[in-house]
Amino acid sequence: MRIFIKNMVCNRCITAVENIFRNADVKTSSIVLGAAETETEVSPEKMQAIEKELLDTGFERIMDSSHQIIEKIKNLIIIKISDLDIAEDFLLSEFLSSKLHKDYSSLSKTFSQNENITLEQFFILQKIEKVKELLLYNEFNLTEIAGKLGYKSVQHLSSQFRNITGFTPTEFKKLKDHNRKALDNL
Repeated sequence: MRIFIKNMVCNRCITAVENIFRNADVKTSSIVLGAAETETEVSPEKMQAIEKELLDTGFERIMDSSHQIIEKIKNLIIIKISDLDIAEDFLLSEFLSSKLHKDYSSLSKTFSQNENITLEQFFILQKIEKVKELLLYNEFNLTEIAGKLGYKSVQHLSSQFRNITGFTPTEFKKLKDHNRKALDNL
């Protein structure tokens, strides 16, 4: 039985969901971002307990197909950005279409109708959160960050960063409160 789960964005989320299923005494064959696969059918009573625990932990079971697609899109984008391997000529439309085997216009329409934000805007917000993270860790300079996240130039990254945050990357680094957002809240 495949159970789709909203708000899973990292490996710690996978561990948390594994614990929820283990505590409910439900064996899983796999747990990945956005889904858990159980070895057998889950009784309605156990499913209700799992759903409650998921909600209490910040997750949510996804029942309808459009929300399942949206969660897959979000997870693909988050993983792509976290890999820090976005080429300058990267096209979000080609990436999502090839990964989900669906027409980009229908993916975009479904996403926009349900999330009140376009796919491109979501992608940009995710990239900006990654820039914030990388700036705070001081592992890479701005030129390296721009290259890893597919920006054509540092100026392009800085301009987009300022449009979203109201600060330049340098100003952001100097702030005491860095206003980072959880990826599942974007």
